[in-house]
Amino acid sequence: MPEQITPLSILYLLLHGAGTAMSVTLFLYLLLCRGKAIAPDITPPAQLRRWAAALFGIMAMVHVWWILFYTYSDDTSSVIYGLLVAGDCMVLPPVFVGTLLTMLQDRHRPLWPIFVFMTPCAVMAVLQTALPSINLTSPNKIYGQILVVTFITYMVVAVRQYGQWLRDNYADLEHKEVWLSLTLLISLMLLLVSYEYTDNYVMCTIAHIIGFPLGGLLLWRVETLKDLSTDSLSPTPTQRDAYLSKHPSPKGDVSHIGQLLAKHCEDTQLYLQTDLTLSQLSAAVGVNRYYLSLYFANQNTSYYEYIHDLRVAHFIARYSELAAAHEPIIAQQLALESGYHSYSTFSTAFKRRMHKSVSAWMHEEA
Repeated sequence: MPEQITPLSILYLLLHGAGTAMSVTLFLYLLLCRGKAIAPDITPPAQLRRWAAALFGIMAMVHVWWILFYTYSDDTSSVIYGLLVAGDCMVLPPVFVGTLLTMLQDRHRPLWPIFVFMTPCAVMAVLQTALPSINLTSPNKIYGQILVVTFITYMVVAVRQYGQWLRDNYADLEHKEVWLSLTLLISLMLLLVSYEYTDNYVMCTIAHIIGFPLGGLLLWRVETLKDLSTDSLSPTPTQRDAYLSKHPSPKGDVSHIGQLLAKHCEDTQLYLQTDLTLSQLSAAVGVNRYYLSLYFANQNTSYYEYIHDLRVAHFIARYSELAAAHEPIIAQQLALESGYHSYSTFSTAFKRRMHKSVSAWMHEEA
């Protein structure tokens, strides 16, 4: 970095300090505050709050030790510099991955492989500074970039699997969708990589500026993600087949389940219950959730689609009733009566089924 003081370097230092202050503030808030500033009616996973607090706390420490280094040393060939880079490699990636896995509420993917894969980066960083004659900077960067691409690919696959699991088990996904979580964490990780691999004030300043909204978005995500720990995970196909072989259906198939759903879900309008899960529906119907999932699969649909079909049909029926009675119709209110948390979710479900927007449909019906 240039030694002279310039307006850009002053801006960089101010942003660096502000980023440190924000990280410390969010760390203390997530760790110590019992209340919630965002979505107080939602109970997020307690473990996610701790992981996010650790992420902000470590980011604050990284800000501090690097500004101290460049203030008092600025010797990028020193052993201290190598140790700081090694420290970044060993503490930041695992906490990023841990935060994302906790967002996914994934109980099956261990964290220890991240430490194993990041160890070569840390070792090469130390060797590069301890043995200047050996040039390991380029191999280290290439290895790091390969790890980033591998991690992103791996987590995209994981999120796709998790998203399918959500749709198989939950009707309301307002606070459970995880693509935003993945995009957020990948953005933070790429921001960190770009910051680590450049000494340019302009790039570092841009990285700091982008970091503020990403930090706020992470806080929002932590506080609005519902805890799913009360619901057991769906079985793998192998586990399901093993269960079905040991517990054969009383009637040899699942065709009778349609009658039970009509009686215990459709006639009673159980589908209007917000946050209704597959587990709750199976308990109300009196059918094991494995058989219920199998029934939906045989019908070429899913639990998610089944519930939304009923809710949209309920909306249409209520609209017709109000229109026939010449009563005022408020689409947002009808959507809430039809079991939806938010109008945007209803609008998406309606358009997918009716192939037109709510407003266009209502205009045609008027």
